[in-house]
Amino acid sequence: MTCVRLFRVRIAAGAALGAAAFGTPAAAADMAVKSPAMNAAVYSWTGFYVGGHVGYGDGSLGPDTNPLPLQGVFFPHSVTGGIGGFQVGYNHQFANRFVLGVEADATFVGPVDLPRRRLGPFNSSIDYVGTVRGRAGYSFGSWMPYITGGFAWGRSQVRVNDAAGNVISEPGQYQTGWTVGAGAEFALSGNWTAKLEYDYVDLSRRTLGLNDFGMPGVSIDPRLHLLKFGLNYQLGDSPWSATPTRSVLPDSSDWSVHGQTTLIGQGYPSFRAPYGGTNSLPGAGQAQQTWTTTAFLGVRLWEGGEFYFNPETAQGFGLNGTLGLAGFPNGEAQKAGAEYPRIRPQRYYFKQTFGFGGEQEDVPDGPNQIAGKRDIDRLTVIVGRFAVGDFFDGNSYAKDPRADFMNWAMWSSAAYDFPADLPGYTRGAVVELNRKDWAVRAGVFQVPNAPNSDVLISNASNGGAVVEFEGRYSIFDQPGKLRVGVFGNRGNTGNYRQALAIEDTNPGLDINDVMAGIRKDSAKYGFYLNGEQQIAQDVGLFGRLSWNDGQNEILSFTDVDRSVSGGVSIKGSYWGRANDTIGIGGAVNGLSSAHRDYLAAGGLGLLIGDGALNYSPERIFETYYAYQVNKSLTLTADYQFITNPAYNADRGPVHIFSGRIHGEF
Repeated sequence: MTCVRLFRVRIAAGAALGAAAFGTPAAAADMAVKSPAMNAAVYSWTGFYVGGHVGYGDGSLGPDTNPLPLQGVFFPHSVTGGIGGFQVGYNHQFANRFVLGVEADATFVGPVDLPRRRLGPFNSSIDYVGTVRGRAGYSFGSWMPYITGGFAWGRSQVRVNDAAGNVISEPGQYQTGWTVGAGAEFALSGNWTAKLEYDYVDLSRRTLGLNDFGMPGVSIDPRLHLLKFGLNYQLGDSPWSATPTRSVLPDSSDWSVHGQTTLIGQGYPSFRAPYGGTNSLPGAGQAQQTWTTTAFLGVRLWEGGEFYFNPETAQGFGLNGTLGLAGFPNGEAQKAGAEYPRIRPQRYYFKQTFGFGGEQEDVPDGPNQIAGKRDIDRLTVIVGRFAVGDFFDGNSYAKDPRADFMNWAMWSSAAYDFPADLPGYTRGAVVELNRKDWAVRAGVFQVPNAPNSDVLISNASNGGAVVEFEGRYSIFDQPGKLRVGVFGNRGNTGNYRQALAIEDTNPGLDINDVMAGIRKDSAKYGFYLNGEQQIAQDVGLFGRLSWNDGQNEILSFTDVDRSVSGGVSIKGSYWGRANDTIGIGGAVNGLSSAHRDYLAAGGLGLLIGDGALNYSPERIFETYYAYQVNKSLTLTADYQFITNPAYNADRGPVHIFSGRIHGEF
């Protein structure tokens, strides 16, 4: 549906400035100096920088535009909701401490707040705003107030709805204008600075014609107020400099900044498809792409206490809008796809570690990990928003679709219907007790208010829970791990057999309407086994087995009631490419008898539903080669062969080819 647009700025999130104080010995000609005199610390703002920002916006798109309410997270919904994006710029500080600079940025808006959307013939929205601005400030050493202003542009859009509120067309237009604002920037540590900035954006009024839909034109007149918090990283006097050319402040060990960006392109040729349904993978073949950029920000609050925040932009769609396969081939494909990047605060959580003393282990600096030491024997408590897979069902060889296997049934226990909103995250709490040879962890989470919903709820009758035991061992001096998890969810779902019974008594009813009408608080439970075993240096095996009861609708993840997967991962040290990886694996997914009958009767699942079903287990083969260009960039080629897509022996097989570009710092 979408292709990569030239507009998109692929700048990794995060970044900053810094400077340090250096003492210089004071000396007089022909005189020995017994003790040096230190000059006053001088901080210079001169240099190129890149960075990222998050924040909140509001404003107006003009009268009678029926704007979409966009998610504000902790703040009220608005025409922009939460905002985020990237910036790049250059400053020059003069001898009189005045600083002049130029900055370009792109700011994206939040996703739609669906419960607050007002149904109407159309809704208007703003997709993004870009600016090129001058900056003028005055340096007070390690902080600088400034004013800013310049050229602005953006893209507005109108969603035309049918009588049921479904979007039938999304015409858009570009608008130009101006912006003015003010802010202050502060040096933090190393080459990092933080800024707080307010911008007013005024875009010219333009009318978008809707004559093709029997409506007059919509006059869109954006007036936006944007409040941004940003981080910038000083690149030096030249943007390609690997090492900054000016002094920096000392690095701090109490905070951590990392980032990643991943672009995945996927496609498949035509395949056998004698019929199809609402959620079927089209037989004619297609190609799609997804792109995410994430900042991993962490700060140490006190001994053992840490806070993490991960804003993320996501753009693009999975094949067929992430529909048509239970073992979906792209782990980056969110159910909430978007033509232009949308910003979400995917993770924000507190982490408290209580050490029990004794032997310690090193903790390297990394995404959502601050360098230091910790007790091996410890209790950890985590509260906030995160993905269940951040702490459960881990595996060294098959866990990250940005780095290893891409298929949902390969990087997760597919029959574990873990609680999540449309992008795959939830809110809750996790407790972990760790010992040298084992760990036990448990979590409780919010669940969506209906299958495939983006709204998370928690009350006395709904929620999700999981308990996992992890054992660590060695076989012939080769390390291995075994994880055993038991889970249970309670949410607003319908029962397959009950829906079939009602439809049998009145065949004129649509079974999907029947299912929607009988939803109530219902339970789903199951288990998973997850193993990994190194068999030689840089060679490892992995395997998963998962099961759920299969009586009520899947709530969050994908249409799988039984799954088994496994494979091998080999590092490239055997052929002189130590940081490359080749992976080979496969998975078999299955359904309960009640779930099969429901789909055969025309029922729709979260991702699948062909209108009919000649049932056979869905079988997946996947292999990939990840080529590391350097420590920050990896290119991957991936191939997947899927027979009986969506469990239907009448359709397929499907050959899916993928390319992945992954960058991190």
